[in-house]
Amino acid sequence: MPLVRVPATTANLGPGFDTLGMALNLFDELKIEESSSPKIIITGEGEGTIPRGQENIAYRAARAVFAKVGRPPVPLKLEMHNSIPVARGLGSSAAALVGAIVGTNAILGGPLGPAELVNLATTLEGHPDNVAPAILGGLVASARDGEQVICRRLELPPGLVTVVAIPQFTLSTRISRGVLPAKVDLEDAVFNISRVAVLLAAVATGDLDLMGRMMVDKLHQPYRLPLIPGMAEVFAAAREAGALAVTLSGSGPTVIAFCRGRQPKVGPAMAAAFARKGVKCTVKELAPCNHGAVVI
Repeated sequence: MPLVRVPATTANLGPGFDTLGMALNLFDELKIEESSSPKIIITGEGEGTIPRGQENIAYRAARAVFAKVGRPPVPLKLEMHNSIPVARGLGSSAAALVGAIVGTNAILGGPLGPAELVNLATTLEGHPDNVAPAILGGLVASARDGEQVICRRLELPPGLVTVVAIPQFTLSTRISRGVLPAKVDLEDAVFNISRVAVLLAAVATGDLDLMGRMMVDKLHQPYRLPLIPGMAEVFAAAREAGALAVTLSGSGPTVIAFCRGRQPKVGPAMAAAFARKGVKCTVKELAPCNHGAVVI
């Protein structure tokens, strides 16, 4: 019975919309085994809300592996213990389907390699920015090339610490994407492209200060501002408290601050800024995770 441990992920990293993602040391665990009938057990985050039928995203992902390798599907028992908050922008759905794909692949003897796992997960999730780092770990840059997803992974510089402020309300990706414009100004596109390029160079050379300076965005965060009360104030409070950069985590509502080493004032400052807008939140200090999903 494979037990798969999958990290949370934060996507976009400011300017890298649908392109950049990073693994964090907060984990979901999934046990998977063949069974006489389909069964899904969920504990932890999402225990009372995540579907337990065959429409469950993890169950559908497991069946997709059987189809991919040309094997007839068998009934499965999935036991999911979730620590990643659901619908908060920390890759909970990506973790669920990656855990199922990796676990099913292990049951079948490992016919799919990492690139094939990323491609299958992207097909199921819709975009690679969360699933790629959930599989590969570290910071991953992804691009579609026809039917394939091309990924390149970077180790995170030592000394990088993140602080996440997780509001106690959910925000679906569908709603968050719905506020984005169909077209953007050329100037804004160049602004983001240039910052993604320099951000990756900063990561590769271990320049945390430059990495922080490049984590700004004009393509998605300004349009999502009305969906998250206090977002601008939280950004400002985190920077004032010592953060190198502050961005939305994925499509939100979680806000993530990037820091050089531990900055004990950042979390309380973010929580206080949210509280002034009537938003309760949970604060966690998380380290980058340089490994992806692991079969234990």
